[in-house]
Formats: sequence, C-alpha cells, structure tokens
Amino acid sequence: MEQTRTEKAKILIVDDEKINIDVLIGLLKPHYHIVVAKDGEQALRRLEKRPLPDLVLLDVMMPGMDGYEVCRAIKANVVTQAIPVIFVTAKNDERDEARGFEAGAVDYIPKPFSPLIAMARVKTHIELKRRGDMLEKLAVMDGLTGIANRRRFDEFLDYEWERSVRYGHDFSLILMDIDFFKFYNDTYGHAEGDDCLKRVATAVADAMPRTVDLAARYGGEEFACILPETDEEGARVVADRILDNVRTLMIPHEKSQAADHVTLSLGIATAKAPISEERTLDLVELADTALYSAKQSGRNRIAVHNKSSAQAVHNKSSAQGSA
Repeated sequence: MEQTRTEKAKILIVDDEKINIDVLIGLLKPHYHIVVAKDGEQALRRLEKRPLPDLVLLDVMMPGMDGYEVCRAIKANVVTQAIPVIFVTAKNDERDEARGFEAGAVDYIPKPFSPLIAMARVKTHIELKRRGDMLEKLAVMDGLTGIANRRRFDEFLDYEWERSVRYGHDFSLILMDIDFFKFYNDTYGHAEGDDCLKRVATAVADAMPRTVDLAARYGGEEFACILPETDEEGARVVADRILDNVRTLMIPHEKSQAADHVTLSLGIATAKAPISEERTLDLVELADTALYSAKQSGRNRIAVHNKSSAQAVHNKSSAQGSA
C-alpha cells in the first residue's frame, strides 16, 4: 500500500559536506523523515527504494556527478520525475539559477541559508507535492473499490518487471475472479454486487502488507496482485491469505456452485530471475492460464502455473469440504 498522508513526509538530502548535512538534519528531522546521500550515484540508488521521497534537497557542487546531472537524471526517470528538487547551494549567480531551473529544479535555497526561509520553502513544496500525489492517486484508483485501477496495474507491472530484470529478482503475479459473480448480481442486485466488490477488494489488499506489492482491480469482478521480489512459495502464501480473508467475510451466495458464500479462483505465475527477452505479457498469460485451470478444477481454489504445466492446488476451505 502507498504511504498514507498522516505519515511524515520523506526528504532526501544530497550533499558531500557533513557539516551541511548535519545542519539540515537538525533543522528538518523534527518534522520530516530524513534520508541522506553523500554523492550523486548514491542519491540515484536511494531513489530506487520505496517509498520514494516527497522532496530532494540537492547540493550543486559534488564529486562525480554534480547536482545538475543528478537533477536531470531524476527528471528523466518516469518513476522519479514528479519529485520536486530544491538546490541548496552557494552558487547564486543568475546564470547558475537559470541552469538549475532548466535541469528541472523547482526552487533554490542559497547558502548560508536562513532557517525560517529554508523551512518555509520546504513546507511549501512538500504540500504542493502531496496535493499532486492526491490528484495522481485519484487518477490511478478504481472509483468503486478504492484500490489501484487497470492503468496503475499496467504502469506498476512494467516498472517492477524492469527492476526485477535489472537485479535478477523473482517476480510473481496473481490473477483472480469472484466465482459465479454474474449469478450473485442476478440474485442480489447490482447495489449488493458493488458492495461485494468493495469488500473483496479490501480483503485482497489486506493480504498484502508489503509496500512493494500492489492490489488492483483488473476488470469487472477480476482482481490482480503484483508481487515483486517474490518466488512461487511466497505467492502461494499471499494467495492463501487472500482466500482466508474472503472466506472470513462469509458473504452469502446461494447461487454459487462452489460454496454457499462468495469465493475466489486464483491463478499464480512466477518468473524466476526474469531476463530482458521475457515479457510481462507472457507472465500475464501464464497467470491467466493458471486461473483458467483453477476454474476448470472446480473453482474456490488456487492454481499455480510453471513452465511445464499448470496444476491446481485446493485451498484450505476446499480441503475442509466447503466447495
């Protein structure tokens, strides 16, 4: 899940001088969560970790990559380009400022700086960033269920897949359907159907406590979970939690042929240390094949797809005779 608005905003300070870092930490730490990088390369590595910072305070003069290069790299990356960058620097010539704005900075704090002015500028850009985040969140959130929509799913899948290829991490995907949902709508009405979708979406999202995971409404009564850095065994654990959560809801479904309550069928696919020649579309197709296998095997269960075959794994409630 994404960082909530009640948490402290996160600021990345990038400076090679310890005294400058210490002054900024002393000023900002009571109000914000602070992360430090001592050069440009380290700063870019910090930006690969989640949650992303809400603001970057960036020195201009550093060994290796200077601040202008770092700023351009931040703005060239689709994942980090929305993070505001403020230069904190003694270079306050008009041409230097113009160069900074051309690189993508939103403001300058000249050294030596006034604590009141520095705090005011930081607060302003944090608030602007969070308003922008809220608007962006609304654009990628499913209006009914409150979890990620298909657009967010597609963006997140591509980004995390590329990261898994880069670092050689396993990558898992779960696709799932509410069993016999058309019968549910026909029996109880669309208002009850919408309430069912909301409750199931919450149950799915609650089964994924890691901030690096994503629960999304894939379409209609379909949901999906993206699980970066997760092998097949880890994906099974998440799938079992989802089944437990939905079973605990005990939403009556008298027309279901799988149980007397609402259930899910789930398909899991895992790519082990994916390589650049592999595609996200292939993983989606494998998960979809596994989901089809779960349905064909009686629903209310999990199926796992590996490259040789897809095998159904009965969920715990099925094993106890509830199907």
